[in-house]
Amino acid sequence: MILKLIKTDVEYQEALNRLEEIFDAKIGTPESDEADILGLLIDEYEKKHYPIDAPDPIEAIKIRMEEMDL
Repeated sequence: MILKLIKTDVEYQEALNRLEEIFDAKIGTPESDEADILGLLIDEYEKKHYPIDAPDPIEAIKIRMEEMDL
């Protein structure tokens, strides 16, 4: 795969598919390096197009308390 910035949803999906194929590549191989770079490119695309807002602090505490049966 030629590495480049991800600009469209199609390119994003292709990058996700490729990352899935090479995710378990042995460290030090070209595929491992490709997976590292793809991960960074995917992360940047997701930050821009699928931002996740920080949770309300009180709600976060309530959720954590519920998880801990408090």
